[in-house]
Amino acid sequence: MCVDLLSDILCRLEMTGTLYFRTSFTSPWGVRVPSFRNVARFHFAHKGGCFVRVAGASNLVVLGQGDLIIIPGGAEHTLFCDPNSEGQAIALDTVVEESGFTGHGALVYGEPGSHQETQLVCGHFAFDEEASHPLIDALPACIHIENHSETAGRWMDSTLSVIGEETARGGVGGDFIAIRMAEIIFAQALRSYLANEGADQPVLSAFTDKNIAPVLGVIHADPSRRLTLEFLSRVAGMSRTSFIAKFSECLSMTPLKYVTFWRMQFARQQLLRSERSLLAIAEAVGYQSESAFSRVFKKHHGVAPATYRRRNRLQKA
Repeated sequence: MCVDLLSDILCRLEMTGTLYFRTSFTSPWGVRVPSFRNVARFHFAHKGGCFVRVAGASNLVVLGQGDLIIIPGGAEHTLFCDPNSEGQAIALDTVVEESGFTGHGALVYGEPGSHQETQLVCGHFAFDEEASHPLIDALPACIHIENHSETAGRWMDSTLSVIGEETARGGVGGDFIAIRMAEIIFAQALRSYLANEGADQPVLSAFTDKNIAPVLGVIHADPSRRLTLEFLSRVAGMSRTSFIAKFSECLSMTPLKYVTFWRMQFARQQLLRSERSLLAIAEAVGYQSESAFSRVFKKHHGVAPATYRRRNRLQKA
């Protein structure tokens, strides 16, 4: 049974969305947004447009009305109204302070009386600090989804419009509705990227590859299942040698190392989010004894499962 790989990965990463502001920027303006770990930032141009310079990206992004940009690694970036304003861009903290923004309503900044207004919906998706996956690590510095493009499609276009309207209206529950929709948009944007520009990129190509994707589906479907190289190579429809070589090239790790990696991600979440015993969790990820599971878990996460569970619960107490 094959599972939805992207949904499974995002679930284990425990992605949660947050809106940190909507803007009313009037020309001239420029804002420098600092880098931040374990988040994917996003900006949606609800009205007007701007330029976006992302650290690590080779090209300047022209964000038109209705466009969405996602910055998967939370890299430092600059938003500005025109090329002349990039050099005068001001740090986000300074903009917030000078505008008197309190966290409610719109962040208003720029030249009073200007008719060139840019309304952005800005936020981020946070991932659990100790969660990881090669798919997310391999994403580019930024993903630009253009309005009305084939990548966006009608469904994404209409959903982004609702996000803009909900945040602009400021009604009860508007931010909650907008961020739930934004989380869906993030998954949709990644899916579109994987099927198009990312289809030939290292690591990312594995999730659409006709031989490797079915294997990943089997691994994700049931972490407790006994998986051998012989079985996985049959699923891939390849010889054992060719399968190991191709899988390792795509994922930068051997098939069995990936099996163990994913089991430990599953186990980590179970330890934090469930009351299941260590033996039950061990069996859920393919180990017949608690001691064998504990050895592998400690190798991956640095501490024994019981210590990991206790430490994290104490931190959140």
